[in-house]
Amino acid sequence: MSQLNSADRDVDVDLGRLFASLLRDWRRILGAAVAVSLLAFVLSLLATSHYKAETRLLIETRESVFTRPQGDVTDSGQTLDEEGVVSQVELITSTDILKDIARKFDFGSLPEFDAASGLSTFGRLLVIAGLKSDPAEVPAEERVLKAFREKLNVYRVEKSRVIVIEFSSEDPKLAADVPNAIAEAYLAVNRDAKLQSNAAATEWLEPEIKALTGRVRDAEAKVAAYRSESDLLIGDNNTMLATQQLAELSTELSRVRANRAAAEANAESVRQALATGGSLDSFPDVLSSELIQRLRERQVQLRADIADLSTTLLDNHPRIRAMRSQLSDLDRQVTSEAQKVLQGLSNTARSAKLREDQLLADLNRLKAESSRVGEKEVELRALERDAAAQRELLESYLTRYREAASRRDGNYLPADARVFSRAVVPLEPYFPKVVPIVGATFAGSLLLMAIATLLRELFSGRAMRPAAGGRFEPVRQIRMPDPARADGEPVFGNSVAAAGGPIDGAGLDAAEAADMLMAAGVARALFISPEGDEAAASAVLVAREVADAGLRVLLIDLTATGAASAPMLDGTHAAGITNLLASEAKFVDVIHADHYSDCHVIPVGTADQAKAMRAVERLPIILETLSTAYDMVVVECGPAGTDSIERLVTDGTEILISVIDADEDALALHDEIEAAGYGPVSFVTPGGSGIQPIPDRSAA
Repeated sequence: MSQLNSADRDVDVDLGRLFASLLRDWRRILGAAVAVSLLAFVLSLLATSHYKAETRLLIETRESVFTRPQGDVTDSGQTLDEEGVVSQVELITSTDILKDIARKFDFGSLPEFDAASGLSTFGRLLVIAGLKSDPAEVPAEERVLKAFREKLNVYRVEKSRVIVIEFSSEDPKLAADVPNAIAEAYLAVNRDAKLQSNAAATEWLEPEIKALTGRVRDAEAKVAAYRSESDLLIGDNNTMLATQQLAELSTELSRVRANRAAAEANAESVRQALATGGSLDSFPDVLSSELIQRLRERQVQLRADIADLSTTLLDNHPRIRAMRSQLSDLDRQVTSEAQKVLQGLSNTARSAKLREDQLLADLNRLKAESSRVGEKEVELRALERDAAAQRELLESYLTRYREAASRRDGNYLPADARVFSRAVVPLEPYFPKVVPIVGATFAGSLLLMAIATLLRELFSGRAMRPAAGGRFEPVRQIRMPDPARADGEPVFGNSVAAAGGPIDGAGLDAAEAADMLMAAGVARALFISPEGDEAAASAVLVAREVADAGLRVLLIDLTATGAASAPMLDGTHAAGITNLLASEAKFVDVIHADHYSDCHVIPVGTADQAKAMRAVERLPIILETLSTAYDMVVVECGPAGTDSIERLVTDGTEILISVIDADEDALALHDEIEAAGYGPVSFVTPGGSGIQPIPDRSAA
């Protein structure tokens, strides 16, 4: 396997020769591309034209803030999520809508929608042969729906609530009318669904409202009856009367207690002032007495008069004494009046105390009543809550019923979608597009032909060359006598003369010899080189040609110098046929890969040739074994005679004489071999159409 890897590394692709094949075969490539393009052009002209149109729907809430039902707070921006819009797509393509459209436009009468009516003769033959199902066995409605769905395409525009309805048809007007009709049918279905929902709600609300009205009446009657039985009277602010009175009485009691305390405090103050002889002018109740005020004014006047007279009269003057006597009387009168005020304050305090006692008794009575009312009020509140809940539910049902009834009677049920782009009659067909089809066909066929040409050139081996760095032998020209020249002057050419002259057999170059051997199915080819090592190149070239054709081929070098295998393996130091004959190696050790082709080679080997010749009787067995593993075995025998190749010839063996100059010895050998019964024998030369250079790596 290392030999194979070495061969792979030493072979390059000659890009110049590879792409030169495109220039060489440009007429064939261009002609094939033009022919295919013309065929596509003709088919495009003969194809039935199809037209396509589309209608676009926007999914949105059509309700406004003025018409939206009370309590409906749905935001138009959140009408449907992505899954909801996809569900609307499925609704548009539902069977019910498509059946209605198919009946509306009578698709069953159109050939493009009925496969059974447009079945060709070839199709009928396939049906008869059982290779195709009979469309007529499928119900007509199903056939129409299947064709309808194939022409219809409904999809959602990504990241939006827009739905596109596409339809194609051979009739441009039908292509525009169908998507518009589908959109209208979808809107009608949407409105009908709302109408059915609204009608179902109205029908359900009517008996519910009727039953709920009776329950509300009963609940309110229970509340009134219980209130009457429990003597639960309602006061201000929707509170129980006993509770309200208790609160008011508590307030009044507090006020009376405050007044009593104030009266007692004032009386005590006046009493202490009278007892101690203190001034009574600081008591508001004393000052509020009009008589005391007049007495006080009279006292002030008398004191002023006494002061005036004291400036002119003595203290014992009768007038002064009389005025002082009047002043003493006034003081007694003020004290007497103060006593009366004190008596009044005391009376007021006693009255307040009596009022307080009365209010306290009433308060205790109302407390007991309020306690009883509180216990009854618990049950009353429960009855009122039940009545209120029933009443609120009834009012809610009545509101919804009135809204549903008004929308039903007004026939206002807008669909949650609208058409914002209607399909128009297309002017040009979307299929076939002649120019794009022909252009694409021309470019594609041109590319395929170019690739096919490059692959053929690559696989044929003509685009392969040895890796750079080798030294090549020059191309040898073949010089054969030209039978057409009377003077016998040699002519240099690329092939041996086919017939005539001294040569009886046909002269072949390496490529022609390889073709002859492969055409005849030869399993073993013996090459004899009477001129020595230089003519041994024919066996190498023929083996490589056969290997390039894809056959498994093995070359066995039986020359003494290894002239055939040395150029293939870059030397003569590998184990070979002598090692195999001397039992020093196995088959896997002596079979090597040609460094410059897919051919395998068994060189002369490194064993002692005398020892190997003692086992030469094994050579036919070895050749027979190798023939079972390879498609062709090529044996280079060197300058061997008839007796030397006797043991190598079997049925299916072809003998070829490799020559450079066809001299008399070569012709004699040819006649000798044919006389021995091994003919016909062909001449082959390493010249021909040009010998591939053989790298010389002996220096390396």
